[in-house]
Amino acid sequence: MAAAVTAAVSFPSSKSSSLPSRTSIVSPDRITLKKVPLYYRDASASGRVVSIRAQVTTTEAAPPAKVVKESKKQDEGVVVNKYKPKNPYTARVLLNTKITGDDAPGETWHMVFSTEGEVPYREGQSVGVIPDGIDKNGKPHKLRLYSIASSALGDFGDSKTVSLCVKRLVYTNDQGEIVKGVCSNFLCDLKPGSEVTVTGPVGKEMLMPKDPNATIVMLATGTGIAPFRSFLWKMFFEKHEDYKFNGLAWLFLGVPTGSSLLYKEEFEKMKEKAPENFRLDFAVSREQTNEKGEKMYIQTRMAQYAEELWELLKKDNTYIYMCGLKGMEKGIDDIMVSLAAKDGIDWTDYKKKLKKAEQWNVEVY
Repeated sequence: MAAAVTAAVSFPSSKSSSLPSRTSIVSPDRITLKKVPLYYRDASASGRVVSIRAQVTTTEAAPPAKVVKESKKQDEGVVVNKYKPKNPYTARVLLNTKITGDDAPGETWHMVFSTEGEVPYREGQSVGVIPDGIDKNGKPHKLRLYSIASSALGDFGDSKTVSLCVKRLVYTNDQGEIVKGVCSNFLCDLKPGSEVTVTGPVGKEMLMPKDPNATIVMLATGTGIAPFRSFLWKMFFEKHEDYKFNGLAWLFLGVPTGSSLLYKEEFEKMKEKAPENFRLDFAVSREQTNEKGEKMYIQTRMAQYAEELWELLKKDNTYIYMCGLKGMEKGIDDIMVSLAAKDGIDWTDYKKKLKKAEQWNVEVY
C-alpha cells in the first residue's frame, strides 16, 4: 500500500482567475503553488515505524537466491480504460501555471486537475483529453493522449489529483498561416475552476519496474519529462510502506534553452536529498556544446558517458526509458550500435531482447 504521505492544502478563492507567469514546484517538505503553502508529513498505517534487525549464522555459505523479475505489464492492479470517450470523466482545474521562462522558445504549462480519486493511475501511464468544441466537420474533437506528470499520490499527496505537462503548440504552415494546436491551446488556456473531459488511464509500456534496487535511466526531451517526474516524485519525495528506492535513477533531459528546463528546481532538490541514488544531466542544445564544438543534444550528452551506460545496459536490473521527440531515438541507437559492436554484439538483436525483458521502454511522438 502506498500513501504514507498526507497533505493539507488551501486553494485560492474562486474569484481568483490569474496565476503567476512562473511557479516553482519544488520541495517534499513544503511545496508552493501559486504562493499557497502545501505541507507534507510522513505517517504510517499504524502510526509508528518499527525496525527489525536479525542475524543468521550458518556453517556454510549458501548460493545467492535468484531474483525472479516481476513483470510490470502483467500487474493485475493496474487500471486501464476506466473512462472511455463514450463515458468520460469530468475533472476540475485546480491550478494551471506556466513553468518556462518568458524568453523560452514556446510555453510549457503545469496543470493539476481534481479527480476525487475516481481516475486511479500508476506512474508512467497517460490520460486522454477531449477539448471543448467541434472540428471543421462539425464533429466533437477527438481525444489527445498526454503522459501523466504526477505520481500516483498526486502533487497534493491525497491520490485525488492528476497533473499534466503541456507545451502550447503554435506554428506557421506552408501557406504562412499561424496554426494553433487544438488541445494544447485549450489546456494551456484553462482557468482554475474550469471543467475538462478526460479518459483513461491508459498504457503499460512506461510503468516503473517493481525492483526498488534497479538502475533506471530516463531519457527525455521537452515535455517527455512528464512520466519521469512521476517516477522521481515516488522515489525521492514520498514515503511508501511497500516501496523504498535504493537503486540508481539517472535522468538526461534535453531542451533548447536554459529557460526551457522543466522542473529544474525539483530535480536539484532531489539531487541534494539523495546524491548517491540520483544523477542528473541536462543537454541544452542552443547554449551548450561538447569538446568538439557540437550542439549538446541528449544523445551528445549521453555519448560522454557511453562506456558507463553500456556497462549498465549489460546488467539485467537496468531499465532504459525514453520519452519525447521521435528524433532522439535514432541518435541514441547510433551510440549503442558502436558500443555493442566492440563486444561483438548486434545492437538490433540485443535491443529486441531488452524490450522482451521490459528493460527498453520507448514512448516517442
